[in-house]
Amino acid sequence: MNVRDSLLKAFAEAGKDYISGSALAEKLGVSRNAVWKAVKALESEGYIIDSVTAKGYRLSKDSNHLSEHLIASKLTASVLGKRIIVLDEIDSTNNYAKELTAKDKSNGTIIVADRQTAGKGRMGRSFVSPSGKGLYMSVILRPEFSLHIAPLITSAVAVAVAEAIESLCDTDISIKWVNDLYLNGKKICGILTEGSMDMEMRAMDIAVIGIGINVRSVEGCFDEELSKRASSIEDETGIVIDRNALCAAVINYIDIYLNRIENRSYLREYRRRELLTGNEITANVGNETITGKAVGIDRNANLMVELENGIVRSLSSGEANLCRIKQS
Repeated sequence: MNVRDSLLKAFAEAGKDYISGSALAEKLGVSRNAVWKAVKALESEGYIIDSVTAKGYRLSKDSNHLSEHLIASKLTASVLGKRIIVLDEIDSTNNYAKELTAKDKSNGTIIVADRQTAGKGRMGRSFVSPSGKGLYMSVILRPEFSLHIAPLITSAVAVAVAEAIESLCDTDISIKWVNDLYLNGKKICGILTEGSMDMEMRAMDIAVIGIGINVRSVEGCFDEELSKRASSIEDETGIVIDRNALCAAVINYIDIYLNRIENRSYLREYRRRELLTGNEITANVGNETITGKAVGIDRNANLMVELENGIVRSLSSGEANLCRIKQS
């Protein structure tokens, strides 16, 4: 590990505490001048480092630069996050992850980007991903559970991400079936799960879970129409969250909830947060638009809709491409 990376790791371990230049030099096995040069190198990359005479250095709470070392320092996950790839810019973290799976057979690799130029939503929709504003990440998963469990991945991850956000700020996150997270009535997060199947084994070979969270203020980043529907954690709460800490929390909670996916215990929490239930909704199902009352989430995370004729229809995420609360 070079001096720059070692310094970042030392800052991550120190947290809010200052470390003197001499202590850093001794810890890293380099000269104080080498420490100073590494500090300046980090600052040139965009990191904000506090420097106080007689105290030393620390990473500022205002620093907003994504770092593998800062994320890894907060991980408790048992499976996910053994490898973390941080990118300044990419078209889509899901695209990058899918390309990586062709040559890397590891499980639990995390791709994180500061900006996406072609962020992906469900059904080919785009996810606006400006630099420095959000957490755009993908998780590469090689599932060990059976194929019939695979449709539960998105709903389990939705609960995990909601709890990760709540662990860092005092707020309540809701879920709009199946993959969107809401705060104060506005979307702050979308989740897209893509996968490939092993036809011979009749099992899911790879799942790529894409997560986009609007973290910092997005004022001026969205067009007028999107601004009516979408917001960010900072804009809705006034709380500025460290993106590295949030990334680690998301990984940790996903690791927990994927271990609970087969017994479906997480569905209790999903149902508590779900927004459509109890409302009259419209849903696009193929070429058909149906109207009915959302009456709950079944054990397979399908949305149950009671039609006007009294029949209850269960909609899968693959079947219904758009569900909205009916406007009166």
